[in-house]
Amino acid sequence: MQDHYPAQVPSTSQYLLQLVSQFLPAAIDQSSPYSTDSKKSETETRDKRSALVVDDVADVTDMLSIFLTHAGYRVVTASSAPAALEAARQSKFDVVISDIGMPEMNGYQLASALRLLPGYKTVPMVAVTGYSMFDDKHLSMTAGFNAHMIKPIDPQALLNLIEQL
Repeated sequence: MQDHYPAQVPSTSQYLLQLVSQFLPAAIDQSSPYSTDSKKSETETRDKRSALVVDDVADVTDMLSIFLTHAGYRVVTASSAPAALEAARQSKFDVVISDIGMPEMNGYQLASALRLLPGYKTVPMVAVTGYSMFDDKHLSMTAGFNAHMIKPIDPQALLNLIEQL
């Protein structure tokens, strides 16, 4: 029996973009197709919603980043809680999406620390995690998260949840 492989294997990012595109409508470009200025104005860039995505697994941050970007967010990723705290000190985000099980500092500790930063008391925070025991959701809420989603997640369900928070 002979194995057949495609001549060109898509990269992980290409695969994720194809996967996400199945779940989300394409972003609508409302600028005129005849515009001579193809750059986005400073106001458009400033008004774009922003998300901080935190996970120690690069494939997860890549996937979340791709579909949030596709949904119209400006996304910053961090591979650890300390890196996320630094990013949050540098910039105010409209939503934070974080894993719980990370080395050094876990997501519960991150959520608690973020809530203490100026401007983050009411920022929506979503735990996207593999933690699914009976008390994990309660622990997430107690730490400062607004919602707890168990991996694997439905991208559209995450976006709907974010919009409700």
